[in-house]
Amino acid sequence: MLRNIYSFGDEKEFNMIPAPRFTRLKEHKYLTNGIELLKLASLYGANGAGKSNLIRSLTFLQEIVVTGDLPSPMKLRRMKHFHSPEGPIVMAVEFINQDVPYIYAVEIGEQSVLKEELYISGLGKREDELVFERSTNESGKTVLQLSEGFMKCEEGRVLKGILENNLIKKNKTCLKILSELDNAQLKDTRAAYRWFMHKLVIITPEVRSGGLAHRLDIDTEFHRYAEQVLCSFSVGIKKLLTVKKPIAEFFGEDNKAEMDRLINQVSESPHSMLGLFNKDGEEIIVVEENGEVVVKQLKTEHSTKDGRPVMFDLSEESDGSMRLMDYLPAFKDLLTKDVTYFIDEIERSIHPLLIKEIIGKFSADDMSKGQLICTTHESNLLDQEIFRQDEIWFVEKNPSGSSDLYSLCDFKEHNTKDIRKGYLSGRYGSIPFLANLKDLNWDAYDFKE
Repeated sequence: MLRNIYSFGDEKEFNMIPAPRFTRLKEHKYLTNGIELLKLASLYGANGAGKSNLIRSLTFLQEIVVTGDLPSPMKLRRMKHFHSPEGPIVMAVEFINQDVPYIYAVEIGEQSVLKEELYISGLGKREDELVFERSTNESGKTVLQLSEGFMKCEEGRVLKGILENNLIKKNKTCLKILSELDNAQLKDTRAAYRWFMHKLVIITPEVRSGGLAHRLDIDTEFHRYAEQVLCSFSVGIKKLLTVKKPIAEFFGEDNKAEMDRLINQVSESPHSMLGLFNKDGEEIIVVEENGEVVVKQLKTEHSTKDGRPVMFDLSEESDGSMRLMDYLPAFKDLLTKDVTYFIDEIERSIHPLLIKEIIGKFSADDMSKGQLICTTHESNLLDQEIFRQDEIWFVEKNPSGSSDLYSLCDFKEHNTKDIRKGYLSGRYGSIPFLANLKDLNWDAYDFKE
């Protein structure tokens, strides 16, 4: 749920709950904690309709939870929907981690957190159970409510006072702070924080897959999977190679100062690994292994027409091949882990038939474990053999300029309907309004002059 952020004004909700009347593609439903959830969703809309703003909103929520910090007041003002500059930003997300359902919500004012709460969700079957609720009273003081179990002991009551008076700041969220406290009654804050940190993954068009060379080097199963996938897509790549060198050999004597700086950074890194990008956009991994700092780079191997292997730098690969490599960790995780991926413009730089094949493979796999939600313009994906109707969503600007969000379910189409044709003809809205170019005097300009 979101309200008053970017192009979203009034409260809108996106969900992954299957509609009861649909019986096709049963393998798209996961049963978790007694509730069914969908594995796939796609969001369609014209340029500027608000698809990416839904992703941006979720990215913002993840960032303020993981870091614990709000952005500057100026940025917060710019983020608010232009029709409601005085109202608060409101966001809420319901998720399941380690078989426990949670609801996390936050309300943000001009420069402070007005309200923040975490509940164990009753999933509509029973009352939600309080983990914590943080609010701001009329005098601007933070008020914290905690679970009954937390407040029963003297330690909990003392800690509550310290949190309210010293630890919780108005320009910070408090889920991270609570998750770091060594208290058994706060285990649910740790589980919720870990979901935001590790199980919610957002990929935007400009994001590159970090640490790919290192993962390919240390994870034999993933390496085998990645090469098999790329070879099946016939993009010319025969092998993925990790070239590994001692850091002194990679940088040489002329760059000793830079080398020493990176060695110090690696030693201070929690995972003893750094990811850097060179001027060609290629990732360089600096990592400590067996007491030695080494540099790893990903290369690809192609074959000449007479079968000889040729090594390529990543900068020599096409944008489409690079994008496919960026998706490799995502699709491996979606098959094997309980994770949720949001991918904005999933078809970017990839051929329509290829992206349809990729999504189709995930759609048909009845052993998958993760959820994939993507925004796209690719109408070839509007196929009821790949998506259920309750997995297709549309985003459209309403007359007031706010983004509206609705599902194909609202149209009650038959499962034999050609929804791609209906979408392109404007049956479901959410397509560009194309003005008559003659009315725009397009032909009045002489571009040759």
